[in-house]
Amino acid sequence: MIPTRVVHFSSALAMIQGLKKLFQEGLRPRGMLFLALDPNGDANLVVPERIKDVSRIKVGNKLSLDWPFEGRMFYLDAVHPLSKETAVINGDRRLGSLSSMVDVAALVSWFVQEAGDESIFFGCTPHQPGSWWIHGEEAVALHERGFVEIVPAEQGLLARRTMDSGLYFLPREEALAGKVEHWQKIYESPLGSVLMLERRLLFDQLVLSCQEGLVEVDVYDLPRVSESGRFTLKGGFAVVGRISGGAFAVTQGKPMDWGFEALRPATLVGSEGCSFMELRHLLADLTPLP
Repeated sequence: MIPTRVVHFSSALAMIQGLKKLFQEGLRPRGMLFLALDPNGDANLVVPERIKDVSRIKVGNKLSLDWPFEGRMFYLDAVHPLSKETAVINGDRRLGSLSSMVDVAALVSWFVQEAGDESIFFGCTPHQPGSWWIHGEEAVALHERGFVEIVPAEQGLLARRTMDSGLYFLPREEALAGKVEHWQKIYESPLGSVLMLERRLLFDQLVLSCQEGLVEVDVYDLPRVSESGRFTLKGGFAVVGRISGGAFAVTQGKPMDWGFEALRPATLVGSEGCSFMELRHLLADLTPLP
C-alpha cells in the first residue's frame, strides 16, 4: 500500500503554483491518484506521500485504490488534452455545476502536456458519468447529447452513449474544431447496452462492459472496428482498465440503464500475459453481486 497525502487548492492561482512545485519535486501524471472538487469548487489532489513512489504506480494500481474522501465530493475520472487549449474530461456529472471545473481541467491538461504524457487517469469512484469538451473558457456538456466516458485514439475520440448498444467515433479534426455533434456509430454490441468503456486503449484494444457481458474490440483502423472476443457474464462486473501485458482492473456495481451504480474500487484480475478470453474463467471464480 502506498502512503498518500492530500494537497488542497483553494483557487486557480494556488493550483498552478502548487502543480509547478510538485512537478519540480518529481510528480508526474501517474502519481496523481485522485482529484475531487468539493461543493465550494476547491480542488483536492491525492498524491503519494513520497514522490519517489511514483515509479511504482501503474494505471491498474490507481484504479484499485479505495477512494479517499467522505461526504459530498465530485471526482474526475480522466483528462485528455487534444491541444494546448482544448481538452476532453470525464467525471462526476455534478462537476458541471461548479464554475471552477474549467480552470481545474485546464491546469491538469497543462500539467499532463508539460510532463509529455497524452492523458491522465484517476482512481475508480462511484458517480453518474459526465463528459465535457473544453476549449479556453468554453465547456460543452457531451453527456447532454448522451456521450460519456470519452477515450482518445490516434484518429479521434471514442465514446459510448447512455442507454445505447453502440460504440461511437468522432474524428480528431472534428473534435479539435468543436463539432461535437458529428459522432458516428461504428460498432453495435450484441450483448445489450454498453454500460462502461475501458478508460484507455492498449495495443488498439478496448473492452466494452455491456448489460449481458463483456466485448473486446480492435480499433487500429478507425472508423473500422473488429471484434476480438466476447462472453456473456452476470454479476455486475466491468473492466475499467488493465496493466500492459498483465492484469485487468475489474470493478463491480449495480447495472442500471445509464451505467453502473455503487461502483467498487477495482480488483486486479489475472497475471502477466492474461488474455481477454482467459479473463472469462477468472471472473467465474469471483463472487457476483447479489
